[in-house]
Amino acid sequence: MKISICFNTKIYRNIFSRSVSSSNTLFCNVLIRSQRPQITRNVNYELAEIKVNDVTLNLNNYIKKIEEEHNKLNGNKNYENTSRIPEVETVMSLLNQRKEIIENLVAVKELENEPDMNLQQLAKVDIENYKIALEEVDQELISALMPIADEDECNAIVLEVNAGVGGQEAMLFARELFDMYFNFAGYKGYQVELADLAKTDIGGLRHGTLLISGDSVFRMFKYEAGVHRVQRIPSTEKSGRMHTSTVSVLALPQPTDIQINIHSKDLKIETKRASGAGGQHVNTTDSAVRITHIPSGVSVECQVDRSQIKNKRIAMTKLRTLLYKRELDSKVAEIDATRKNQVRSNFRNEKIRTYNFSQDRITDHRIRGSIHNLKGFLEGSASLEHLITNLDKNDRLAKLLEIINKVNHC
Repeated sequence: MKISICFNTKIYRNIFSRSVSSSNTLFCNVLIRSQRPQITRNVNYELAEIKVNDVTLNLNNYIKKIEEEHNKLNGNKNYENTSRIPEVETVMSLLNQRKEIIENLVAVKELENEPDMNLQQLAKVDIENYKIALEEVDQELISALMPIADEDECNAIVLEVNAGVGGQEAMLFARELFDMYFNFAGYKGYQVELADLAKTDIGGLRHGTLLISGDSVFRMFKYEAGVHRVQRIPSTEKSGRMHTSTVSVLALPQPTDIQINIHSKDLKIETKRASGAGGQHVNTTDSAVRITHIPSGVSVECQVDRSQIKNKRIAMTKLRTLLYKRELDSKVAEIDATRKNQVRSNFRNEKIRTYNFSQDRITDHRIRGSIHNLKGFLEGSASLEHLITNLDKNDRLAKLLEIINKVNHC
């Protein structure tokens, strides 16, 4: 999907009295792909529009709406949505910076016609510097205009990794993805707690759950939700045949008690002796906990720790998350019809990424282009962060287009 963006800027100056009319238009060609939005320029600046696949959306009304909101915020000290104040102030500051840069640019361009060659050379240098400054401001302005969803501010999530189709090979790759996300959480400085881990005899993973907390952590992990496909030759494959397996990933905000009200009378809490590896202590104490939410019938278990108290706390976190998911899925279903042209929902069970080991390639099917160096990518560091950042920009840009479209049709 190719997007062309133009921002409105009209500056009035007179050539003879230093105040001639001059118009300027900035064309931003934004291609939704793995790179950040790239801006290409035209000499004239006049129209303000966003063009998406032959559909033109005008940006003037949206800018005017922000200006009106800014005036409203300044005139009403009791304005309820205080979180909007810094957002609107940022946009207005960038618009003012942009206006000042273009005014200086227009003034310097007049020196290009001076007979003095030294002045002409200085003018060319200044013009290029102003163009660079203008491009930087426009990148910041695009970023500031793109909305951030409320759930993106969530600072705690539950991340689940489950082996899908492919038997042992799927379980082995599930363990690799699980380790990648564990490492990535550490790379970002998040706090990580193991909530569930079901390993196989050969080192694979049937399913695993992490509780991750940190600044806007959901925004970083929500794009990982979906089906991940791996294509490679298993070490046990004698004929050298390529296998295709899948792993599903789920990333959900951890709801607070305010978001999900759970009454103690609606809970059935049972304790039992833990099973599996862990020594004699695990099998002889009632440390395992099962909690059932009676109204919904949702039941969760936890036996990862020797402490019954800790297992109960983790089980309650998982229960809140599952109940939150039920409510969230209902809301997603209601608005799905109006979001077909946006980035696909992260909560659907569909393929989002392919890991091809023979070609040393990672292909994310939501953006164009591929990434190489699979080994480095699975370490869960800068490469994964770069991909997630680009997915976030594309998602927010698509939402911005929808908002502008609604504003223009009001």
